[in-house]
Formats: sequence, C-alpha cells, structure tokens
Amino acid sequence: MSQPKSLGLVALIAVPGLFLGPIMTMFLLLTPATPAVADCGPAVSVALPDESTKVYGYDEEQLTNAAAVMGAGKALDLSVKGQMISVMVALGESGLRVLDYGDGAGPDSRGLFQQRDNGAWGSYTDRMDPIISATNFIKALQGVAGWELLEPTLAASKVQRNADPYHYQKYWPEAVKIVSALSNSQFSVEGSGCAIPGQSGAGDDYPWKNSPTWVQVGAGAASTSPLGMYYRECVDFALWRVNQQVGSTSAPFKFLNATFRPDGQVLGSALTWKAGWDAKGWPTGSTPRVGAVVWYAPGTGGADPNFGHVAVVKEVRDNGTYVEEGYNGNPAPEDHNYYTRTVSSTVPTSFLYLPIQEEKK
Repeated sequence: MSQPKSLGLVALIAVPGLFLGPIMTMFLLLTPATPAVADCGPAVSVALPDESTKVYGYDEEQLTNAAAVMGAGKALDLSVKGQMISVMVALGESGLRVLDYGDGAGPDSRGLFQQRDNGAWGSYTDRMDPIISATNFIKALQGVAGWELLEPTLAASKVQRNADPYHYQKYWPEAVKIVSALSNSQFSVEGSGCAIPGQSGAGDDYPWKNSPTWVQVGAGAASTSPLGMYYRECVDFALWRVNQQVGSTSAPFKFLNATFRPDGQVLGSALTWKAGWDAKGWPTGSTPRVGAVVWYAPGTGGADPNFGHVAVVKEVRDNGTYVEEGYNGNPAPEDHNYYTRTVSSTVPTSFLYLPIQEEKK
C-alpha cells in the first residue's frame, strides 16, 4: 500500500455571500488494488450469416460484408463499439456493398468504405476486398487518439474526412442492430468504461498562477478570474482546462462559471460540478480518461467536507491508477499552487467527461 499523502482541498467560487471555510488537511490513501483496466466493450466474435440469418432490410450480400468487417475488427482486437463504427461507415459509404465506382466528390473511390486511390488505402484489389479494406479502415481508426471517447460519427469522420462529420449519425442505429444480430455473444455498449492509457497537459500552464487569491486580497473582483471563479482555486484551474481542451484559450472564453449550465444556474463550487455536468447532458462515469475532470464529493478521498474538490486527469496508467493535476490540493502554504499526485482510480466519486469534438463544432 502506498504511503498516505496529505490532501487539503477546498473549492471556492466567486459568489457573494459564500462561506469561505478553512482548508481541511486530511489523508488520501493511494491503495490501487490493481483492478483490471476497463475497456470500451469486448471485441465480439462474429457468427457468419447463413440462410437462417435475418436482419430486416438487409440481404445476404450485405450481411456477409458486415460479417467481414466485424471479423477484421475481431482480428485486430477492436472493441464492439469500434466494430459498430466500422459497420456504420460501410453502411454510410456503400450500403454494405462492394462498389466498383465512386461519386462526384471522389470518382476514384472504391469498395465498402469508398477508399480513395491516393496510396493510403492500398491497391485497387485491396480496396475492393471487404476484409482488407475493413482492416485498413480499422487500423486508421485505432490511430486516432481518443477515438473511443468521441461520438461514433465524429470518430468515423476523423478517418474518412467526410465534409459533413455528422453524415454517419443516421446509420448508427442500423449498425448496432446488424452487429447485435451477427454477434455470437451478448454485450452492451452502454456504461462500459474506457481507460485509455496516455498522458496530456503541459503542466502548470494555468494563466493566472501569479494572481492574488481571495485569502490575500479578500473575496471580490480583485481575486476573481475571467472565468468567474476565484484565482488559483481547484475549480478555476479545472474550468481553464475545460476551456483549453475545446480550443478556448483567451477571452472571450467559451465556458464561464455563470454560463456553463443551460438552466441559468452557476457551475459553482466543486460540490455542484456533477450536477452541472448532468444539467448540460455531458457524460460521467467511473473510469479515468485523460482530460476528464475528477470529482470528489465532500469528504471523499480527503476532500473538503463542505465543498469537495475537482482536479483533472493528466495521465492514465495501466495498474489501476491515474495522475491528477490541479490547484489547491495541498496544505498551506502550498494550498493555492499547482500539484500532481497519483491516485487509485477507485477513490474519486466520479469522472466528468468532455464531448470535445461536439463542443468544437
């Protein structure tokens, strides 16, 4: 078991009348039980279609091609979500038929995935082969950083570079239906974790690291950041990271304390961040993902008993731990400075995810 580390956490916001409670120095025990790293669903095996295999609206040729796509995914250990994305793209590009012609935007496009004759997708024979073309698509999909976190149509568009990134959206329900029908195992794509090992962030690039805190100058305009939170509090750093991840790095910022929620309420202290995510319809879960906001309910993992704490996932490791970064996570006199620490993935109350590509559109 790792040694306990002191964790003084307080989450304050720029709201008149807010009680500015003392920082509580408590203990966060880093006790990874080496849980299995979650994935984004199993790589399901395909049951090859025969005369008894029926999926309304699709003939044997289409189902055979879908099975070839799924088989290519299984061979590459692609998750069920990835297999569905692959079938979705083939539906959107060719209707699950091996087309020997292109269209106006790509007259040299061929095959299930309408892959161009640009050298990236192999020879003409490769592009016309369901398994090879699917394999090449899947390898490109797996090369997209964080693709499992994206909406399926957006992940697909990262590979296909469709002019309309939402082109494939309408094919998703059919892809789910087809993969479910052709799979020889039971699965669910809902609620699965997706711990993607990796790391992100440039360290302490918080732009107001030298600004005065409310402790130094009092709670007011002088201690309030452009985001509407108090300088150098955990919530201000986390909201900075949220803005940064959607490409908003200077005023006017996309997300502010006062405007984040669509219901007119402020995002508020760490206490109410999970509610803010829920109000916005953004996803949450129990698995760390790089860039996600870490949410500690009051008293959890040494967090302040009144306000809780928020931080950001900087790195995900393969031993059931992650590295978090943030502000105001240490006892005085380092309480309003940047910190990082390794935490067991089971300690936080929840992880708050960003639908990054959706917010950039």
